[in-house]
Amino acid sequence: MVIDYSLKFLKQFKKLPKDVKMKALAIETIFRNNPFDLRLKTHKLHGAMKDYWAFSISYYYRIGFTFVDSGHVRFHAVGTHDIYK
Repeated sequence: MVIDYSLKFLKQFKKLPKDVKMKALAIETIFRNNPFDLRLKTHKLHGAMKDYWAFSISYYYRIGFTFVDSGHVRFHAVGTHDIYK
């Protein structure tokens, strides 16, 4: 799977605590193998963000993304629920 990272995502990722960054990298490996692995809690968003999906890094942190095509996704945001604003 090809993953593109938006500039917003990269900026937000740099600001994450070190332990969350490490967990995000491990979770990304699971995502690359299967974006709908149950451990990720992948879900479609609603309302103004209806074109986006998200998956969990931990209870508090998540990554928002879109499917570009079947083998290509773009990560748009990473952080707490505030990424949905």
